[in-house]
Amino acid sequence: MRLDRFDNSDFARGASRVKEFCWLLVRSILFAPWFPVPSFLKVSALRFFGAKVGEGVVIRSRVNITFPWRLTIGDHVWIGEEVMILSLAHVTISSHVCISQRAFLCTGSHKFRSENFDLMTKPITIGQGCWIAANAFIGPGVTLAKGTVCAAGSVVLKSAGPNQLLAGNPASVRV
Repeated sequence: MRLDRFDNSDFARGASRVKEFCWLLVRSILFAPWFPVPSFLKVSALRFFGAKVGEGVVIRSRVNITFPWRLTIGDHVWIGEEVMILSLAHVTISSHVCISQRAFLCTGSHKFRSENFDLMTKPITIGQGCWIAANAFIGPGVTLAKGTVCAAGSVVLKSAGPNQLLAGNPASVRV
């Protein structure tokens, strides 16, 4: 690969640089601290910046959300400490979903076989009643159907469900 040829100037960030800068400030104040900041403040900030967020959402400390204007969260969702949501494409989290500590929802990657290391983005959809356990990785383009469980440390690169247990690297269906 030739990183000197990397060019993502065609990537649409979805908001102005001013809005993105303001989000970075708010994120550093409300989301980055190690100490607990009330979830209603975080939810209000997400809504202000364009996220669609339901009722009863709990967001713990040090959650990192890249672009809230590309985020939809249903009702009664729990997001654990140090969760990373790289929302270069849209992320949809349905109701009654638990995303445990240090899980990573990643909508972007690179075409590593391309000499230019081109950026690629694909949305992620998490169905109702799913549980993404600690340190799980959910890759670009993945849809988890209703009731799917991703075991701790799983690397989920393909869509799955409903009501399946995924575990391993790469994740596979377990009985």
